[in-house]
Amino acid sequence: MPRNITVNRDEDYMEIIWMDGHRSVYPLSHLRTVCPCAECQGGHENMGGPPDRLAFLREPERPWKVEHVTLVGNYAIQFFWDDGHHAGMYTWEYLRALCPCEECSLRYGDAEALEKEKEEAG
Repeated sequence: MPRNITVNRDEDYMEIIWMDGHRSVYPLSHLRTVCPCAECQGGHENMGGPPDRLAFLREPERPWKVEHVTLVGNYAIQFFWDDGHHAGMYTWEYLRALCPCEECSLRYGDAEALEKEKEEAG
C-alpha cells in the first residue's frame, strides 16, 4: 500500500512512497506502454499476469500525457491519457512489481534482460 503518491504531469512522473518506506519513481509515458487493461493486454485471458518490465523500461513510441488521475478504491490508480484511453487500473501490486529503482532492477535482472534483447535484435 502506498503511504504517499505524487503525480507530476509537467515533469512526467509519479512517485510512490510505500508503507515500508520504499520509493518508486515511474515515468508516466512508460506506464502507458504497459497499461494493464484487457484491450492493451490482448484480451481478458492475458490479464492478471506480472507486468512486462522490459516493455516498461523501453522508450515509449511517443510521449504520452496524463490529463487526469483518480484513485480506484484503496487498491489502484487510474490514468486518463491524452489519446482518450482510460481503461487501465494500475493496482498497487502491479506498480510495486514494476518499480524501476536500482534495487528492484537488480533483483529482476533488468540490465541483463535488456542486453540480451539488444543482442538478439542484432
